[in-house]
Amino acid sequence: MIHGRAGRKLQRTASHRKALLNSLSTSLLRHKRIQTTLAKAKETRLVVEKMITRAKNAVAKEVEGGPKNIHARREIARHINDKEVVKMLFSEIAPKVASRPGGYTRVIKLGQRLGDGAHVAMIELVDFALGADAPAEPVKKKQDRRTRVNQKKKAKSETAAEDPATPSA
Repeated sequence: MIHGRAGRKLQRTASHRKALLNSLSTSLLRHKRIQTTLAKAKETRLVVEKMITRAKNAVAKEVEGGPKNIHARREIARHINDKEVVKMLFSEIAPKVASRPGGYTRVIKLGQRLGDGAHVAMIELVDFALGADAPAEPVKKKQDRRTRVNQKKKAKSETAAEDPATPSA
């Protein structure tokens, strides 16, 4: 049994794993919700929660009248390579979660992917749940060709039955 080894390797080298988690973190903070594999989502959650906590603490010190915490922004900018996302984190996300003591993200299991059977999950920011704000519209299923042809024939026969002047073939 292996003790004291935290984190998942995700079958990648250290540099590749770091780049992957930075990219997933940036996407999550930008879009507020992303879909990925379960293992990647769980690892991303650890990284993002630390970033949000650091930003939240920095914003709290600024609100109390302290100086603007440039060090916290630089520490987060090491991992997020998009200046707009860093601004969004400090201006929108951190103030919104200021009263929350932790647990800023939620991982929802979605089942298995058809191609390779990987467990898929959706990770989202809790206070930015997009599904709760807007009512969900039903997804219209794409019809196959046979169903469309049958519907056209049915519609044609109904119009012919209603209009007796039109000869039926």
